[in-house]
Amino acid sequence: MSYIKAADILPQELIDQLQQYVDGKCIYIPRKESNRKSWGENTQYKETLLARNKEIYRRYREGTSVFSLADQYYLSPKTIQKILARMRG
Repeated sequence: MSYIKAADILPQELIDQLQQYVDGKCIYIPRKESNRKSWGENTQYKETLLARNKEIYRRYREGTSVFSLADQYYLSPKTIQKILARMRG
């Protein structure tokens, strides 16, 4: 997320009103509900994680242990178990 100077986009009257509440502080203004995107929609990260999880599941079914998978993927055994449960389900 990048910052935009209020003076570049807002009328001075609105800046004056905002300064009564948050003088010199940063605030977050959320998107309208209709403009929100789901997690991972802007990047390919969701697909990357799904491919990784499918690979973990495939390797587990081929006999790789949970602890070995945890070491290889730098995840905890508990996280590997959760991934396996999701992939089975």
